[in-house]
Amino acid sequence: MFAFGFLVRPIGGWLLGRYADRRGRRAALTLAVLLMCAGSLLIALTPGYATIGIAAPALLLLARTLQGFSVGGEYGTSATYLSEVAPPARRGFYTSFQYVTLIMGQLLAISVLLVLQFVLLTPRELAAWGWRVPFVIGALCAAVAFGLQRRLAESSTFVRSSPASGGAGELAVLARYPREALLVMGLTVGGTIAFYTFTTYMQTFLVNTAGLSYHDSTLVSAASLFCYMLLQPLAGALSDRVGRRPLLISFGLLGALGTLPLLTGLEHAHSALTAFVLIMIALAITSCYTAISPIVKAELFPAQIRALGVGLPYALAVSLFGGTAPYVALKLKDLGSESLFYWYVTACICCTLVTATCMRETQRSSRI
Repeated sequence: MFAFGFLVRPIGGWLLGRYADRRGRRAALTLAVLLMCAGSLLIALTPGYATIGIAAPALLLLARTLQGFSVGGEYGTSATYLSEVAPPARRGFYTSFQYVTLIMGQLLAISVLLVLQFVLLTPRELAAWGWRVPFVIGALCAAVAFGLQRRLAESSTFVRSSPASGGAGELAVLARYPREALLVMGLTVGGTIAFYTFTTYMQTFLVNTAGLSYHDSTLVSAASLFCYMLLQPLAGALSDRVGRRPLLISFGLLGALGTLPLLTGLEHAHSALTAFVLIMIALAITSCYTAISPIVKAELFPAQIRALGVGLPYALAVSLFGGTAPYVALKLKDLGSESLFYWYVTACICCTLVTATCMRETQRSSRI
């Protein structure tokens, strides 16, 4: 069910990207938030299998489809909007807040889980109905975001542009930029698997492999995510001074050299403090990608195809590599070859390193 949300992301990246390039960034962002709100609310309110039978998993699948569609289209649209409204000299800093909000969402989810588990509910209550509470909160947050987004001004860059027209107009225009689309995918391959490995999968890894308690692994994840969130604007601002490419190459080089020893060290980290330090080293390296990922990709495309050009290749790479990372890791662990996952992550980061080395400095050749 979780994986299905990633499978529909490219469809969201395509359709919402087209919509953003034709109807405006604000309209597409509003639609993405509404879809996320509907998906979260549907999960929260769907009765169990004992009540409605096969309709229960069918409704949950629909909810995950709406959520995956929303996230797939939201990335390219928000990256485009932030890059277009930011002051030219501070685009890296401004667009870094896309990942600040993403990490903030993960932190909120962990915080709600901790409060429910250790303060408000018993294990039986959490299993019976408490698991629905985070989805209710998610729907409420989406409703608040919807209200805020309605007050946003449309990007002046979009207003001045001439959107591609016709049924297949956007894809025809995107086909003129195959190199740029491949650059987005190449950069995303290593960046997304590093992000999901050291954030989403890490809590499971600390429990299953390092042997930490669930409570300690949750606290380590929360603390490291908070510090990681604070690093995003710093790395974004640095890219405004030194350029995007040096940070991307730094991520690729340090990630390629450091992933194997870091994951091996985490495998034998029997204290929460050791785990936190190692994860923070990994996330500091990953910040060199995540903080500037939106602006680098947005700078590759002209306005009339920017949201689709960023969103579709990105969603494809995330679906193939980022979303599957926990499953690949757990499968290799079941096969007794967990260390192969460390090499798999390293190989993906090497792909990003090669891509960053071969590309031009987008800050100087920006199409924004």
